[in-house]
Amino acid sequence: MKEFLEIAKIVGTHGIRGEMRCQTYCDFPEVFCDFENYYLGKDKEIVDKEHAFVHKNIVVLKLFDIDTLEDAQKLVGQYLYINRNDGIMADDVFFIQDIIGCTVKNAETGEVYGKVTDVYQNGAADVFSMKQPDGRELMFPYIDDVVKSIDVENGIILIIPLDGLFEDAEDAEDTENAKDTAVKDKE
Repeated sequence: MKEFLEIAKIVGTHGIRGEMRCQTYCDFPEVFCDFENYYLGKDKEIVDKEHAFVHKNIVVLKLFDIDTLEDAQKLVGQYLYINRNDGIMADDVFFIQDIIGCTVKNAETGEVYGKVTDVYQNGAADVFSMKQPDGRELMFPYIDDVVKSIDVENGIILIIPLDGLFEDAEDAEDTENAKDTAVKDKE
């Protein structure tokens, strides 16, 4: 697992006293505000927070020693990271970066479905996207009825798909293949 995790991008300035607007990669922008230290840019230079607050779903961040608009403008476009050891998380909370790349298996049969390629955070539940060994993309919701366990240390997610969850994707692919064949037959 990565020691440093990308948590936000500095997207602009706020006012003239060195405050910056940050687009966070957290479920809730308030989580970003809970950290005292951040690591800036590719070199992961440690920077200390003076204050941070959420304003219109963007975090306004003020770092110590960044006191002018010009100082803040120099940092626009930079990424902020956290050290995973700086925060304490509940057992059922994971960093998305740790989920991506995990192997998805059937909890009952051990069948390998694929590897997680992305996590979409929209609606009532996160949706995991995975690529199967044959290259097809499948999705499943992160709900208790489907996801039985997540072991990020070993890179394994165990699921029990709901009836028809993956069959619909297979049916859609069969329909697309049939359309392609029909078009070729007409030519």
